[in-house]
Amino acid sequence: MSEGKTPISLKMILIGNSGVGKSSVMNRYVNHRFTSMYRATIGTDFLSTTLEIDGEMVTLQIWDTAGTERFQSLGTPLYRGSHCCMLVFDVTSAASFGALDMWRKEFLVQGEPQDPSNFPFLVLGNKTDLSNREVSHGKALQWCEQTGAEYFEGSAKQDVDLEKLFLRGAERGLQQYKKHTLENTGHFQITCKQPRETPRNTCEC
Repeated sequence: MSEGKTPISLKMILIGNSGVGKSSVMNRYVNHRFTSMYRATIGTDFLSTTLEIDGEMVTLQIWDTAGTERFQSLGTPLYRGSHCCMLVFDVTSAASFGALDMWRKEFLVQGEPQDPSNFPFLVLGNKTDLSNREVSHGKALQWCEQTGAEYFEGSAKQDVDLEKLFLRGAERGLQQYKKHTLENTGHFQITCKQPRETPRNTCEC
């Protein structure tokens, strides 16, 4: 990587039902901390970290959203401009898994990604440290295969497999960034024409 080059900023958004552990996942990965005290996110929360991917320095901006209906109106401005979306559910809650389809559709409608059929979605089954599991690995994997998402399981509490999850998200986000940056810069052609002089003795009424 060239010295002094500005890192590429990538936006990753975490969405899913309230209580699935989105804030814990984000804080464990970025700050390496975990608390068992539950605090519902009010609106949105935001953390960032810098990492290197394929020789490129990337600043990963991670947005954690409230999973309650009264804050879903924030979705439109918040979702837009995302390079990757992480859908989070609790493996001990079948209801949180069942809501993934709703969250995915809401993101596609409100976020308006340029290429919806190829937008990178990652799915995280959180809280694998708990024994009262309601959603099997196979069932979650099947849903991901049907929707074109990538599936990961892990535990924010025990810090299990979160590193590779966010690394993959950054890789997919970088691919998205490069693809659409090239498309956008390649489709514009700026031309400058001299204005025609108005012939003399011609009425401009």
